[in-house]
Amino acid sequence: MQIAIAMFDQFTALDAVGPYQVLVELPHTEIVTVAAARGPVRDDRSLTFQATAAFDEVTEPDVIVVPGGLITRRMVRDRHPVIDWIGAVHPTATWTTSVCTGAVLLAAAGVLTGRAATTHWVAYDQLAALGATPTEQRVVVDGDVVTAAGVSAGIDMALTVAALIAGDAMAQTIQLGLEYDPQPPFDAGSPAKAPGAIHAPLSDWMRRREAALLS
Repeated sequence: MQIAIAMFDQFTALDAVGPYQVLVELPHTEIVTVAAARGPVRDDRSLTFQATAAFDEVTEPDVIVVPGGLITRRMVRDRHPVIDWIGAVHPTATWTTSVCTGAVLLAAAGVLTGRAATTHWVAYDQLAALGATPTEQRVVVDGDVVTAAGVSAGIDMALTVAALIAGDAMAQTIQLGLEYDPQPPFDAGSPAKAPGAIHAPLSDWMRRREAALLS
């Protein structure tokens, strides 16, 4: 089983690394990191990853994982090559998945038209504009597409996919091996729970950052 994790400059690292850490534990699995060209790919902070294949070299993956980042709005505007790759490989994939604003890229490729999906809360409006039906769920399974909310939800998405592929016991075994037992020190992980004094300035910063990336 080939699992292809898409990468592009300024993606959010945990969107890709979280699912990788889960899915690499599935038996008989080949993980390939794929980008517009082989070679180094920078995340949105200071890490550099290695794409082991180019988009045109990965044509029939069994599972697709598409991360997000604040750069995705510009990627949609400029029709980044990952969008056409998603559109090309989705029809033969068993599972097409996204984390955070990676759902925006799925939607731009036509994968989410008429489907329920989730994404980072800052991108609900864009997801709807591209033909999807946004929900506030942490993970959404709609047919052969699985979408996750922001960043850390990618681990939940990957465990969901692991169960769909290999059964609940395997997914639970992976979860235990990772000791994934979230007990955050604060209950502020969604707009509905975060204090307004935290949510408002963060939302403003993220939208200003997106606008700057569009220029």
